[in-house]
Amino acid sequence: MFATLEGLNDGQREAVAHEDGPLLIVAAAGTGKTRTLTARVARLVASGVSPERILLLTFSRRAAAEMLARARALAGSAAGRVWGGTFHAVANRLLRQHGSVVGVDSSFAILDQADVADLLDLVRVEAALGTERRFPRKETLAAIYSRVVNAQVQLTDVLEQWFPWCRDDRDDIRAIFESYGRRKRACSLLDYDDLLLYWRALLASERGDLLRQQFDHVLVDEYQDTNAIQGDIVFALCGPGGNLCAVGDDAQAIYSFRAASPENMYEFPRRFPGARVITLEQNYRSTQSILDAANAVLAQAPGPFPKRLRAAGGVGNRPVLATCADESAQAEYVSDSVLWHRDQGVALRDQAVLFRAAHHSDGLELELARRNIPYVKYGGLRYLETAHVKDLLALLRILENPRDELAWHRALRLLPGVGPATAKRVIDDLEVGDGGALVTLIERPPRVPASVEEALAELRRALADCTATAGSQPPVSVQVGRLRQLCSLFFGERYADPEPRLADLERLEALAAQSPDRARFLADLALDPPASTGDLAGAPHLDDD
Repeated sequence: MFATLEGLNDGQREAVAHEDGPLLIVAAAGTGKTRTLTARVARLVASGVSPERILLLTFSRRAAAEMLARARALAGSAAGRVWGGTFHAVANRLLRQHGSVVGVDSSFAILDQADVADLLDLVRVEAALGTERRFPRKETLAAIYSRVVNAQVQLTDVLEQWFPWCRDDRDDIRAIFESYGRRKRACSLLDYDDLLLYWRALLASERGDLLRQQFDHVLVDEYQDTNAIQGDIVFALCGPGGNLCAVGDDAQAIYSFRAASPENMYEFPRRFPGARVITLEQNYRSTQSILDAANAVLAQAPGPFPKRLRAAGGVGNRPVLATCADESAQAEYVSDSVLWHRDQGVALRDQAVLFRAAHHSDGLELELARRNIPYVKYGGLRYLETAHVKDLLALLRILENPRDELAWHRALRLLPGVGPATAKRVIDDLEVGDGGALVTLIERPPRVPASVEEALAELRRALADCTATAGSQPPVSVQVGRLRQLCSLFFGERYADPEPRLADLERLEALAAQSPDRARFLADLALDPPASTGDLAGAPHLDDD
């Protein structure tokens, strides 16, 4: 028997030892689902399954890396050869190899969420749509589009149910979405939703059987947060009786705003007849007092997978539900609680305050500062969402995909004196859609106002330094370093605080040194971006050690 089974409880052991056929693990909060999934991967490898024929789908690349590292510790280095990653990362990898079957150019670039909003706004402005009255913002258009795709629901129904204030603009929104689709195809661009759609289409194509034969076992983490398209992909990969192991908790579904739904969990026994369902209820994270409160809440929302959490530890103190009159009173209550616990011997660094969005902490931060309580805040603007990082990445995207019109717009507007009209005229002169714009810019530069000529010459030299010579391109870190030098020429006029922004680009250069090539670097950043650093507020105190 596999040695690691000895450290598991009965439910975990049963899940890890399951042989063939579909398996749903209903893993309640804190019940060791990561350990269970990791041990199952390790057992499969140890029992002779080729690691290259195991696919582990998670919701972050870091989660996949952690699970595979644990599996290697249990089953040896072979476990590191398991296919592990997010749905989008695996889709990217497969489409690079097989995308031509469904009309996808293997050199496609990936649009992040901010890029999607910008491109939607660009096509809206060009088509002069939504100009006669107040119109949905570009971020709202992006949210509507993603909801239509991921929920597989008609635009009219999406507007009626989730965006009723936009329903009068339905025709213009539909026209924008159609133009957006055409522009993506012309520029060889895919957004996150496209990655899933084309992966599903690939499985339905003549190449589908080959992809299904590629994996003997498929494991899916956080199954309660998959959407309809991801559910279709999993079913197409495994079939009704395949070796699928899905892990999730319908009580922890939190991504409904992205059209995710626990419906895939609810439908699992029907979609996979004869599936085995194992529920994990032994909790290793919380005291029984906390679990009693959680069980009381769960009892009021019964679902198809009833569960009652049991603590592996002691009873503990009862949790407190505090109702405050307003946000100011809430900030005072939290600050009082922090100080009280400190007086009871709980160090500040051992206390945490959680909130749903970064701006929800504004009032609390003011109160903590007023009382001279030091704190570290984690969260806020993501690293890749900062304007200066997107500036450099636009330059890098041009090098990888010269048809990326959105990247051209951003790169050209980085030059002092270039506005939207000049940028569009240069893009038209370069005939970006034909794919030869980069060579044209370097060898036969377009006409620009005299005040822009010197800046354009700097851009041409930088891009030329980053292009392939003698059949090979410079290392991606060298390219990022050269483009950082270019940005240093323009950031003084573009930003009030260029020094810390250029320091951020040095961090990007260090990240690039870990990547084998430019395409992989850009794809990894788009699919699993690094988090921003925490901001320290207040002078250091004795509690900060």
